[in-house]
Amino acid sequence: MTEFKLAENCKLGLMPNKGIAKILSDKTPHPDEGNGIPRCELYFYVENIQLEYDNALQIGAKLISAIADRDWDDKVCYFADIDGHIIAFAEKVK
Repeated sequence: MTEFKLAENCKLGLMPNKGIAKILSDKTPHPDEGNGIPRCELYFYVENIQLEYDNALQIGAKLISAIADRDWDDKVCYFADIDGHIIAFAEKVK
């Protein structure tokens, strides 16, 4: 994972295909198969991850990975939007 700080409250993160494939498991096509098509992940830090998780389920977002503590010290859940783009909601664990 490589991160670029764009502003005080905004980072651009780039993750290798094999790294994100571990998180997405079999819920979406492997990223190696998606070359040449639009794809992205939006990673939002939120104040109440459970609220955002519930809201995403209510509006029909496809659950990719439930809320879990990750090894980079964030609690994160992942969804796919209608176009297949990944949306993550996160809280800092520490």
